[in-house]
Amino acid sequence: MSPKFPLAAVAAIAAALALPAVAQTATPRIDQRQANQEKRIDQGVQSGQLNAREAARLEKGQERVEKMEGKAKADGKVTKREKARIHHAQDEQSKRIAKQKHDRQKAKPAPAAGSGG
Repeated sequence: MSPKFPLAAVAAIAAALALPAVAQTATPRIDQRQANQEKRIDQGVQSGQLNAREAARLEKGQERVEKMEGKAKADGKVTKREKARIHHAQDEQSKRIAKQKHDRQKAKPAPAAGSGG
């Protein structure tokens, strides 16, 4: 017996049905902002603007925002209200990063990548 539908057709149908769920949980703006904030923290560590304790605290805040995003995506749809809560959390985290990078506490700058130090 041969199957009624070729395997490629079944795969195409499955992909088409899954596409709306992906579109509803896609959060490129949130993801890009998370990446930017991670870079800011890393840059602060490299320059010495953030000490290890500050960086660890900020990383924990980033993880909290990522957990919020994961919970929002869990049901297959990120609502406007969920997005607004995540954006607010990112705003607060951004303020914390700026405040910690510009306070008086400093650390020795991290050695440049690739230096034989």
